[in-house]
Amino acid sequence: QLVESGGGLGQPGGFPRLSCAVSGFTYSSRYAMAWFRLALGKEREGVAAIDADGITTYAPSMKGRVTVSKDNAKNTLYLELNSLKSEDTAMYFCARAEVGAYRYWGQGTQVTVS
Repeated sequence: QLVESGGGLGQPGGFPRLSCAVSGFTYSSRYAMAWFRLALGKEREGVAAIDADGITTYAPSMKGRVTVSKDNAKNTLYLELNSLKSEDTAMYFCARAEVGAYRYWGQGTQVTVS
């Protein structure tokens, strides 16, 4: 189970950190995890990912504005959002990879930048 939290209404600029609590999986730290987002009228897009070794990748449009991290001891994935723009308004989802694909998804947390 993946449960996101931390979304809400914010102004352009910084935003509280998003969290994704992972439960029900064994050895969850061995799998890549990622954040995606879905904005109204747009297709789902990847935001950032972190692999089992902690190596991070970012979507070009988000690089420098977000930071993905994880705490293996807490089984939690994080996404720090900075320099937000109104077009960053979207539902943000976390996902866990297995066998080469992101197969497990949370329900999402809404981020609205006004």
